[in-house]
Amino acid sequence: MTDFQMSLIAASGVFVLAVLVYNKWQEYRAKKTVERAFGADHDDVLMRTEGERVEPSFDGEAEAEEPAPAGLPPESSPAEIAENLVDPLIDCLIPLKLEAPLRGDKALPILRKLRHVGNKPIHYVGLAVSGDWEPIVHGGVYTELQAGVQLASRTTALNELEYSELVTRIRSLGDEISAEPQVPDMIEVMGEARNLHRFVAGHDAQLGINLVSLGAPWAINTLVGALEKQGFDVRPDGRFAKPDGDGGTLFTLSTNETMAADTTSRLTLLLDVPCVAPARDGFGQMIACAKELAERLDGAIVDDSNQPLADAALEEIAGQVQAFYQEMEQADIPAGSARALRLFS
Repeated sequence: MTDFQMSLIAASGVFVLAVLVYNKWQEYRAKKTVERAFGADHDDVLMRTEGERVEPSFDGEAEAEEPAPAGLPPESSPAEIAENLVDPLIDCLIPLKLEAPLRGDKALPILRKLRHVGNKPIHYVGLAVSGDWEPIVHGGVYTELQAGVQLASRTTALNELEYSELVTRIRSLGDEISAEPQVPDMIEVMGEARNLHRFVAGHDAQLGINLVSLGAPWAINTLVGALEKQGFDVRPDGRFAKPDGDGGTLFTLSTNETMAADTTSRLTLLLDVPCVAPARDGFGQMIACAKELAERLDGAIVDDSNQPLADAALEEIAGQVQAFYQEMEQADIPAGSARALRLFS
């Protein structure tokens, strides 16, 4: 038998195996029980609707297995937290039908085995005996579970390989908790993932302005003191972050030098636009901060080409930021919301 014939036989075997695997997957496929947010009610696919480990507490109440998504008010209810952890607009939802009610104590160690596929996070919520969906906690009892894998991130969309891995592993997980996963159609999920990633890529906006020294370079040690007076926090990577007052960041500042450098003649302030809510006026506060630093440090505000940024140019940019915010609002992914922070983290 020639090498060519051997290659043909091997290729045929691979093809047959692929068909068998696909057919097996099709056997398990069931109709989705949760209405997907990417329905036919809108022309644009994106214009459709939106830890830590826990131990039992002494008062008999358990905390959530994973923290509430950033961007939610502190007083959010368990149902609101669950809605944002497993969100039909940005997640592929996979119901897990239980044969019998399941305690959170038993479910959590098993669910913890599958928290990511690729770089996409997976979250779980449970239908409590009270009738409400909530994050799964120790001491809770659930009649149904639901998994959600994020469809896209800043870098990539959920792909076929990741989804196939998810299906295989979630079926194995289901066997351990006596649950039957109702897996959505791969073609539909891949289409939703690509559409969502197009939106994310099209709105991944970061605005930067620069401050240059009009005299001698600034001493880094002197800068640190000045920036701390401006309310900046120093990050481990050497960047400075301006807190928003609620645990988030308004904008960051870089010295454009390594941490070992003694001086710099250029500072860059950067606003991650989709991650800051319009009400916080991140761009306005960044400009105000830059102007105050320019006055204190004898510097000038310039663009990336070292051209001075006059007030008229800054006002024009501010208008563009507002238009950007409106686009995100219309897509049901408001800037600074839990959805936006998940997608653009």
